[in-house]
Amino acid sequence: MVKRARVKAEYEVLMNVAMLSVHSCPLGRLGEKNTGGMSVYIRELARQLGRQGHRIDVYTRAHGPVHDQIIGFAPNARVIHLQAGRDEEVDKLEIYPHLSDFVLELERFRVTHHVHYDLIHSHYWLSGWAGRQIRQIWNVGHVTTFHTVAAVKNAVGIGEPEPRLRLDAEKSLVTACDRIVASSDSERRHLIDHYQASPELIRIVPCGVNPGLFRPIDRARALRYLDCNGEKIVLYVGRINPLKGVEQLLGAMALLNQQKVKLVIVGGGEQSRSEMKRLKDLSERLEIQRSVVFQGLVKQELLPYYYSAADVCVVPSYYESFGLVALESLACGTPVVSTKVGCAEHVIRHGKTGYLVVDNTPATLADAIKTMLVRSGEEALSPGSIRESVTSFTWDNMAHTTEKEYRSVLMAQGLRSLPCSKQVEASSRPR
Repeated sequence: MVKRARVKAEYEVLMNVAMLSVHSCPLGRLGEKNTGGMSVYIRELARQLGRQGHRIDVYTRAHGPVHDQIIGFAPNARVIHLQAGRDEEVDKLEIYPHLSDFVLELERFRVTHHVHYDLIHSHYWLSGWAGRQIRQIWNVGHVTTFHTVAAVKNAVGIGEPEPRLRLDAEKSLVTACDRIVASSDSERRHLIDHYQASPELIRIVPCGVNPGLFRPIDRARALRYLDCNGEKIVLYVGRINPLKGVEQLLGAMALLNQQKVKLVIVGGGEQSRSEMKRLKDLSERLEIQRSVVFQGLVKQELLPYYYSAADVCVVPSYYESFGLVALESLACGTPVVSTKVGCAEHVIRHGKTGYLVVDNTPATLADAIKTMLVRSGEEALSPGSIRESVTSFTWDNMAHTTEKEYRSVLMAQGLRSLPCSKQVEASSRPR
């Protein structure tokens, strides 16, 4: 058995990290009910950390269709599926009774495969619950990322209310972990205001975008790909969920009252069927069905065609913890109209690369969209200039900052006091 032990610099060890994403497989189809920005976040973070030399295992629940238990998806990064309830897509709350099974299966896998982990990074409250239990078994640091905050979703009052079970679990988690990584200032404020999280415990690490994938494509080429001819294109990309505000965007389209404006809605899978039907029915009642295209799920590598073809991308959400769509659109050179959610105020330069709106009422959205559509060539920034505004938001930068937080937690756990030889021994991980 070969032991892997390298020291990058004093107290800078290469780590084995166990990431937990119980309810959502990071390799799932984006746009499905449980597969959105969090899946991209985990996949890209693991990929970049793996490139830095760390070993990242992402543990998730076994699910259909049939798949291998272990799937490598990048150098030093793999997804490991564990049995926890039925092997099919289920509501997130149905997973909760099986979390103890998930923890037992994870420990069984670790022992069987002779793996040692230096740190746990859990994602979402279900994984956070599991992370708390595993932290006690392994006696290692536990970093957690909430991704969404139940108390905020309930305060918004859109869609099904989050249960007391989740609220209590999240409130308990803020005092039972070693570090909270939040993706925006707003998320940090929410955790402090609603759960009395210690400000010293929270670090803000913005999300990133893949600049090699999300880049401007010649607009004429992109329009041909979408089979559009002469229309102004308004784009929505994301999960089909009431909290995303798509209903409000349809209302805005009705107010625009321009025959040569087309709304393209990207997202929605089998589990979003009922919501998709509701939105299609609404578009018919608003008599805009001929101006709305429900595109369904689109592979991530094809999204730049949609962003590049669009005149404006709209984020009408009631709530976002970060909001990757805005970053992706700007990286493709397309301006964004967004509510003041997640990262919007930090990545959109109001009046230049897009518009921030005070609310998502149809009238407010329609005014901002119309402004973007009628801007003259002299006023509008070039796609290259828009892209330039978000060049610092890369997954590589995000991973380096997260790595520093990991190392800080390790040092707080006592690594600082160990002599160099003991550091090497502590970070030796047979695989």
